[in-house]
Amino acid sequence: MPAALVTNFITAIESGNLDGALQLLADDCEYDNVPMGKVFGRDAVRATLAPFLANYDEVEWVIVHQVAAGTTEDGVVMNERIDRFRSADRWVELPVAGVFEVRHGQISLWRDYFDKETLLRMFASAAS
Repeated sequence: MPAALVTNFITAIESGNLDGALQLLADDCEYDNVPMGKVFGRDAVRATLAPFLANYDEVEWVIVHQVAAGTTEDGVVMNERIDRFRSADRWVELPVAGVFEVRHGQISLWRDYFDKETLLRMFASAAS
């Protein structure tokens, strides 16, 4: 089921299991971090996420709403999330809307929409 696949992907990210999360992506997946740009393939997703996630002691992606359509192996999942990141004793939060296309039981497209200015404020507040 596409919704369960996306939930498992998010759970793996939250638990620090980036390798496990990447195994849920298609080899040729597209990760479109809309205000920041696109990358293609698991290695590029790893190169994008690993340094970012390494900055934080804990990660939570709280799914506020999630809808899915499709078959067991193929479909689309959309979610509204609050992506939370903890560094030391401080949490920062980023509202995100995500779109995931699932093809043959793997995530073939992952697109996140968020406000870039909110992200920059988040980085600035975390640094202070």
